[in-house]
Amino acid sequence: MEVDERTGMSVYSDTELDRTESEVIEALKKRSQQAIPDPDRWLEEELKRNILLTSVDAMLNWARRSSLWPVVCFPACCAFEFITTAASRFDISRFGMEIIRASPRQADLMITAGTLTWKMAPQVRRIYDQMPEPKWVIAMGACAISGGIFRSSYNVVPGYNRIVPVDVYVPGCPPRPEALLYGIRMLQHKISKASIGTEGREE
Repeated sequence: MEVDERTGMSVYSDTELDRTESEVIEALKKRSQQAIPDPDRWLEEELKRNILLTSVDAMLNWARRSSLWPVVCFPACCAFEFITTAASRFDISRFGMEIIRASPRQADLMITAGTLTWKMAPQVRRIYDQMPEPKWVIAMGACAISGGIFRSSYNVVPGYNRIVPVDVYVPGCPPRPEALLYGIRMLQHKISKASIGTEGREE
């Protein structure tokens, strides 16, 4: 407030001050009839960027199909095609499978490749039984699917599905690495459709 130095009194009269103040208040009231929207758009954007709506099934299946760990179970010649698949040209590590487990207790995928004799069958079954749930089996090659050219032999198992439940069959003698990769993709698709509410398979 402005004051006269000689008299020490206000330069403006109280009435004029009251009127000016009232005009300012009334003008502000007219401009303030609507509430100013809250500046919370940033909050909605943050939620959209940081919240993902999904199901437990989708999350578990994504994790399971993206980190399949194969176990060594290659009693015959198709193993060489698997070795090629694991090498740099075909590179199964892009499917999260770069570590081939030597222990079945650390694996969830058995890729069976080659002729299986009845003498070797108990060991293959033992490997399967030692794998933790959930676990899957790919039968790779004609011998794994049906015994191949040796199926009529007295000592050859006519397909791994006589010993362990098979999820995906990859035909060929031997199947090319591209065929095995396609079988792996089929298995991943099968895993993505599974539900934890109906887990467990009859054998």
